[in-house]
Formats: sequence, structure tokens, C-alpha cells
Amino acid sequence: MQLRDKQRLALLAAFAVALNALERMIPSPLPWFKFGLANIITLLTLLMYGFRAAMMITMVRVFAGSIIVGTFLGPAFALSLAGGVAGTLAMAALYRAMPAAFGPLGISLAGALAHNLAQLAAAHLLFIRNTDAILLVSPFILFIGVLTSAVNGLFAVFLMMRLKNAGLSIQNTTCPKC
Repeated sequence: MQLRDKQRLALLAAFAVALNALERMIPSPLPWFKFGLANIITLLTLLMYGFRAAMMITMVRVFAGSIIVGTFLGPAFALSLAGGVAGTLAMAALYRAMPAAFGPLGISLAGALAHNLAQLAAAHLLFIRNTDAILLVSPFILFIGVLTSAVNGLFAVFLMMRLKNAGLSIQNTTCPKC
């Protein structure tokens, strides 16, 4: 990896952490609701640099973001880690399996679904043993996740077009099938 790529990854990680912290300051109608703006950066990183870089961005965002907002090793950290890892894995798997079949919007939707399912599973396993309670909120959480990930996916498409117009490579050069 070239020095320029390392510098870009550092900037992407900083953007992801900043968006994560900024999102905490946005008033939310529900205490657990977030737009997932930092996932736009993860998606762009996946498309530009591949799975390893995208997972690194996710880990930096989860760990640094939780330290900044004061949730490190707490329940929010556990849920964020579970969702972030699952979402990144799902996006990478879909992009690797069918790179031409899904664009950023479809990849974002798959990531959001995996993210929300992992968070629900982690919440059940770690905090809320009542299956009925998890099943009650699941449809709402999944529906909101689909809406926000669609917006995030469209925003990622917009950013990719801007990067392409600026002359920056948007294709993953580290893995031909990724």
C-alpha cells in the first residue's frame, strides 16, 4: 500500500469517527436511533480499498468513537461492535460474491440488515433475555434501518461520482473480485 493510500485511509477513519461523534449530538426521536452516517465512510472504503481497510475503519470508528463519547466497554459499545463487524462482513461478502450485481445502495442495504440483526442478537444475548421484547421491536428497527441505509447508500453513490469527477480511483485495487 502506498503512502498516499495510508494517508487517505487515515482521513477516512477520522471522518468516520467525526461523523459518529457528530451523530450523537443530533437530537433523536428514540434513544437508540442513529442514522449510521459513519457507515457511508465504511462503504466507500470497501469499494475503494477492500475488506481489510473497511474493517479497519469500522474498528477505529467503534473503538475511538466509544472512547470519545464515553461508552467504551459499555452496552452501547458492545452493540456498536457487533453491528459494525456484522455489517462490514455482510457488505464485503456481497460485494465479493456479486461485484457487478449490486451497487452501493444494495450493498448498504445488506450491511444495514446484518448490522441491525447483529445488534438485536447481541441485545438479546447480553442484555434483554425476553425474546418477545426483541421480536416486538425488530420490525421497527429493521424498517428504520432500511430507510436510513437507503439514504446512506444514495449518498455514497453521490460521493463516488464526486470522487470519480475529481479523478480519484473508486475501484478496489487490492482485490480484483472485491
